[in-house]
Amino acid sequence: MKQGLWIAGSMAALMAAMPAQAQDAGAIEANGEIVVTAQKRVEALQDVPISITVVNGDALREQGAGSLVDYAGYVPGMTVISSQPGTSVISLRGIAPVGSAQAVGIYLDDAPVGSSSLYARSATYSLDLMPYDIAGLEILRGPQGTLYGASSIGGLLKYRTVAPSTTDFSVKAGGELFTIDEAGNPGWAAQVMVNAPIVQDKLGITGSFSWRKTPGYVSSVNNPALNDANDVEQRGGRVSLLWNATEDFTVRLGGIWQTIDANGTNGVVSTAAGVPLGDGWSYNSFLPEPFRKSIDYYSAVLDYDLGFATLTSVSTYSETSTVSVQDATLIFGIAFPALTGGAVPAGLAPFSVALDLQKFTQEIRLASPDNDRFEWLVGAFYTKEDSENHQLVRTFDFSGAPNALDPGAVVSLPSTFKEMAVFANATAYFGDMFALSGGLRYAKNKQDFRQISSGPFIGVANFSGKSEEDVFIYSISPQLHISDDAMLYARVANGYRPGGPNVVFPGVPPQVKADTLVNYEVGFKGNLGRTLAVEVAGFYMDWTDIQVIQPFGGVTGQANGPSAVSKGVEGTVTWRPAPGLSLVASAAYADAKLTADAPEISGVDGARLPSVPKFTGSLQADYSFAIGGNANGKVGVGVRHSSKLASLPSSSPNNLWSDAYTAVDANAAVTFDDHWTVRVYARNLLNERASTQRSYTLDAFGRQAYQSNIPLQPRTIGVALDMAF
Repeated sequence: MKQGLWIAGSMAALMAAMPAQAQDAGAIEANGEIVVTAQKRVEALQDVPISITVVNGDALREQGAGSLVDYAGYVPGMTVISSQPGTSVISLRGIAPVGSAQAVGIYLDDAPVGSSSLYARSATYSLDLMPYDIAGLEILRGPQGTLYGASSIGGLLKYRTVAPSTTDFSVKAGGELFTIDEAGNPGWAAQVMVNAPIVQDKLGITGSFSWRKTPGYVSSVNNPALNDANDVEQRGGRVSLLWNATEDFTVRLGGIWQTIDANGTNGVVSTAAGVPLGDGWSYNSFLPEPFRKSIDYYSAVLDYDLGFATLTSVSTYSETSTVSVQDATLIFGIAFPALTGGAVPAGLAPFSVALDLQKFTQEIRLASPDNDRFEWLVGAFYTKEDSENHQLVRTFDFSGAPNALDPGAVVSLPSTFKEMAVFANATAYFGDMFALSGGLRYAKNKQDFRQISSGPFIGVANFSGKSEEDVFIYSISPQLHISDDAMLYARVANGYRPGGPNVVFPGVPPQVKADTLVNYEVGFKGNLGRTLAVEVAGFYMDWTDIQVIQPFGGVTGQANGPSAVSKGVEGTVTWRPAPGLSLVASAAYADAKLTADAPEISGVDGARLPSVPKFTGSLQADYSFAIGGNANGKVGVGVRHSSKLASLPSSSPNNLWSDAYTAVDANAAVTFDDHWTVRVYARNLLNERASTQRSYTLDAFGRQAYQSNIPLQPRTIGVALDMAF
C-alpha cells in the first residue's frame, strides 16, 4: 500500500518553499496595489474597512492545491473540514454551520452559488473549484449580508476568475506528477488556458481545461476490493467572452463546468473505544461508496457607463447535481434481525443521497464613480431555486439479493426558494482623515417544501409546508485614515440565514425563523514604514435563534435553538527585510461558545461550538532571486497549526475532539526566459499524523457503533512543468 518517495531525490536541493502570503507581489494587483471587489467596486485592499485576505491564484498553483482544504490553513480564522473535494464544511471566525444551511456565503465573481434553502444540504457541499484559471480568492470575515445577501453570517468566500483580454494572445499550460504517502499509485494533473483577441480592442475570448487525478490511500478491512478506495478525479472547463461594444458598454459572458468523481471518502474508522482499524488508514465498509458532483454555471455581466454612474446587470443560471452513496450496513444492516423479530438476517444496506439544484439569479445595480467626497451604490436582487433531495436505503442479504425489508427507506424533499431584495451602500468622506460607510438591505423570501417518505425504517409520511419571511439588515463603519497607508476602522454589521417551512406534524413549529448574527469589530490595517505591513482586527459576534434539526415525537424537523457568542482577534504581519524576501505571520483566536442551554444539540451554556478550533496560526517565508542569465528562482517554507476542535458542542455526551496538529509545507521553482517553470512542492512534509475531525457514528438503535475520523492528508510531494507564452 505504501509507495516510496521516488520524487524526493529530484527536489532535495530545492526543498524550502511555500508560496508568499496573499499580500505579496503577484496577488490581484492594479498599479502596484492589491485590489478587491468586496464592496462591489474595484478598490485598494488597504481602503476597505473589512477584514479581508486575498489569495493569489498563482500561489494556489505553486502549492499544488486541488481543493479548499489545501490552502485554508494560511487564511486567518478560516477552517475547512473536508472528507473529499466537493464535501467541505467552511467556518470563519468561529461561526460554523449548525444545522443544514451554510454559514459562509460562496460567490463566483458577481453572483452567489449554492442553495439558501434548508433542505439542499448546502452546509456540506460547498463549491470547490480547482485553482487553475482563478485570478484569486477574496475571503471576507464577518457578516456581508448588506451587499451579498443570505447565508453569509460568518463571512464570504469569493472566487475571481481570469478575465479575457481583447489585446494580447497568450497560452499557459502545465503538467504535474505527485505522490501521497500510503497511496499505491502516483497522482497527476494537467491544464491549459488560452486567451485570444478576436477583434483587436473589441472582442476577446479565454478558455481553459483542467484534469486532476488524486490517488487513494484508505482501504476497507471488510472488502479487499476496496483498496486505496478514496481516489478522486476532477475535471473542469471554462469559457469567457468579453465584448467592448462601445467605449461605455461592455458585455462579459461565461460558462464553467466541473465534475468531481470519487470512489470513497478519506475517512478512517476506529472502534467506539477509539482503537484504529487495521493500520490506521482503514475503514469498515462492505460496499463501494462512490461520489459524483457536477456543476454547470452560466453568466452574463453587462456594464454601461452612464456618466453619473455605472449600470451593471448580472444574470446567472446554474445546475448542480450531487450523488453520494454510503455503506450503512453497520447502521441498518446489523439491525435487520431485531427489526423483524429474527425473520430477516443481517445484511447489506447502501444509503444514497441525490441532490439537484437549479438556481437563477438576477442583480441590477447602479454605482457612482469613485471620488473623494461621496460614493454610493443601489441595487436589486432576485433569485429562484428549485431543489430536490432524494434519499434511499436499500436492503440486501450478503449475496446481494434484495430482502423482505427492501427498500428500507425512500425519502423525497423537493423545495422551492424565492427571494427578492433591495440594497444600498454608501461612503462619505470628511476631508482626508475621516470616512463613514454604511449599508442597508431589505429581503423577502417565499418557500415551498414537501416531504414524501415510505419504508419500514421510517413509515409513510406526506407533509408539505409554506413560509414567508421579511428580513432587514444593516452595516455601519467609521474610518480614521491616519495616513495614506494606515487606517483604523470600526464596523457593526448583522446578517441572516433564511428560515423556512417545516414538516406538518403535532408539536412541530410550522416555520423555522431566520437565525441572525450581529458583529462588532475594530481593526487596523496599514504599512509601518517601507518594510512592515500589519492587519489586525478584534471582534464580538452575537448569534441568536440558531437553526438546528431535532426530533419531534417520531419525526425530525427544523427548529430555532440556542444562542452563542464568538469573540476573538485575528491578524497578519508581513515583513520584507530585504529585496525578494517576505516573512509572514498570521493567527486567529476565536472563543465560540453557547450562551444558553441547548438540549436540541446536547449542549449546555458555556459549551464550545462544534467544528471550530480555538486557535489557528501560520508562519511563512518566501524568497525570490535571480540565478543568472535569464533564470529566476523562488524558495520558501510554511508552517500551519490548528488547535483541537469538537465534533459537537463540548458538553454533548456524543462529543469527541479532533487532534491539534502542526504541518510543514514547502515549494520551490525555477523559471527560464519568463516562459518555462519547473517547480516542486510538498504538503505536510514531515508527515504529521492527525485527525482533523472525530465523531461517533450511531447505529439504528442510537448506540455508538464506531468512530469516524477525517485525517490530515499524508505527505504529498509533487513536481510540475509549466509554460507561458
